[in-house]
Amino acid sequence: MPDPSDARGSYYATTPIFYVNAAPHIGHAYTTILVDVVTRFHRLRGDDTYFLTGTDEHGEKVAKAAAAAGVDPQTYVDRVTGQFRSTWDSMGIAYDGFIRTTDPAHKKVVQDVLQRVYDSGDIFYGEYSGLYCVGAERFVTEKELVDGCCPDSDDPPELRVEANYFFRMEKYRPWLRETIEANPDLIRPERYRNEVLAMLREPIGDLSISRPRARVPWGIPLPWDEEHVTYVWFDALINYWSHLVTEGLERRYWPAVNHFIAKDIVKPHGVFWPTMLKAAGIPLYAHLNVHGYWLADERKMSKSLGNAIKPLDLQEKYGHDAFRYFLLRDMSFGLDASFHEAGIAERVNSDLANDLGNLLHRTLGMLGRYTGGVIPAFGELGPDDEALRDAFLGLADAVSRRFDELQFDRAIEDVMVAVRKANKYVADQQPWALAKDPAQAAKLGTVLRSVVEALRVASVLLEPVMPTKARELRAQLGLADAPATLDDARRWDGAPEGTATRPGEPLFPRVDLEALAAAMAEPAAPPLEHKDEVTIDDFAKLEFRVAHVQHVEPHPKADKLLVLTVRVGPETRTIVSGIKQHYTPEQLIGKRVVIVANLKPVKLRGVESQGMILAAEDADGNLAVATLDRDMPDGAEVR
Repeated sequence: MPDPSDARGSYYATTPIFYVNAAPHIGHAYTTILVDVVTRFHRLRGDDTYFLTGTDEHGEKVAKAAAAAGVDPQTYVDRVTGQFRSTWDSMGIAYDGFIRTTDPAHKKVVQDVLQRVYDSGDIFYGEYSGLYCVGAERFVTEKELVDGCCPDSDDPPELRVEANYFFRMEKYRPWLRETIEANPDLIRPERYRNEVLAMLREPIGDLSISRPRARVPWGIPLPWDEEHVTYVWFDALINYWSHLVTEGLERRYWPAVNHFIAKDIVKPHGVFWPTMLKAAGIPLYAHLNVHGYWLADERKMSKSLGNAIKPLDLQEKYGHDAFRYFLLRDMSFGLDASFHEAGIAERVNSDLANDLGNLLHRTLGMLGRYTGGVIPAFGELGPDDEALRDAFLGLADAVSRRFDELQFDRAIEDVMVAVRKANKYVADQQPWALAKDPAQAAKLGTVLRSVVEALRVASVLLEPVMPTKARELRAQLGLADAPATLDDARRWDGAPEGTATRPGEPLFPRVDLEALAAAMAEPAAPPLEHKDEVTIDDFAKLEFRVAHVQHVEPHPKADKLLVLTVRVGPETRTIVSGIKQHYTPEQLIGKRVVIVANLKPVKLRGVESQGMILAAEDADGNLAVATLDRDMPDGAEVR
């Protein structure tokens, strides 16, 4: 029986619109590839499907990034948005719509929604004081801070006091909590539903929705007050609705909207967005689907943390189908996953080259040797043949349920378990032995035809994940390049008898793991460069002593110099040192440092220096002054 979830209907899936202060990285790629896979599966299932992605192009952070790049904001966002579109196009992402928040049509819908909420009395003018994180473009609370920094950006927030317009979000808190409690699958997986419900147990306050245009000119002006621009969430979140309105598709797709986001933006999508929709009289989304982070060295990947990975680099190295397979197979939806390049190579070798690719290669080879490269007819099916058939014909419904339950990794594994059964079936049936006995010709045909059907069904179910390689697999079996449907995976006769196969190159060449490990190994540190050797007598000419820093001030005529007053036993000396970029006066006062005490005095920009402070310097030019790890009297000799 077909699974009830296969009933055809509308399906509208969205990625977040990505902020254009940086080029696309693997975090962006995962969400976008995930939605591409999901929408391809719904098309396979026969659903009327629409896939929206895009870029978020307004706000203070974008204006600062444009200024740093030396261009105006529009030029800057055009450039970075172009990088996103070209990246997704290069990766074969089959989106239906790409929205930019600088699109005139989007601006109009945003202003219409704002005016509607304002006219209802849910927007008011007021003053706000709080800690503001520029990197996250939001106010944060003291309890959110981690070591004094914003958890989203690792930057310290700044105190801001300003008058803005506010949305009466607190008014809708009881309604939102009741709605989420009454709809258990509104926010998925459950842990994120519980997280939002925990937020709603206490007052959430009202939401600041504007910024003074004098301070943040890069934004959409409020329709009733052009001296203020729309704050990021009342601009960016509306994209999901504004695109459909602009295209005249809201009635067709909005009832089936599924938002896919990373867990760092649960609050805006789980609290801000539903209350905004309620206030504007727009129906709530069908599902909010939340995934975890890809971690590098147990930390979230991001440009600000310096550990972002460029998806095109990996695609070019392994192919976009293998890259997509790894991302979907190695992350359980909703949980974090650790990224390491060796993991892609291991998946390529084990799942794709050994299991799937080798099965195709062996099957085509046997067809070439035993049937002239032509797909044979089925003979009578025995128990083993029927068991293989049933294992594959049950996959369409199982995979469909997995997708509906957001278990994408398990959906893939279900298919690969069946592929491994097909490999075992070949080993058990031994077609090479059957080929030696003319009396077993019908059985040989059944075995080979069964494996061909197994490969074909697997290719249909894996096509959303690996669209290019799935079609290539069917092409090598000689099958027509017609669009596949989920019903094709419910048939055991989809490869017609007499079809001539067309063997080609291996689907997935194996990766040399030893060569990869060697390439990824830390490069050996270069040998130290030593100066000419000196004798002990030469060294004895230098006098090193402990000096106690008494006072420090900037050099009056040099930006990089500090003037230190130090006590060396009964003496007080002035030493000029080029360490201003590395130390503040407060960090040095009271320290016991090591100086060269018998260096001939020299004037540095008009101030006489009576010695030199010892400091270590790394390859990046960072300095660390040599200090003592225990108290010693100032003036003590160092030797």
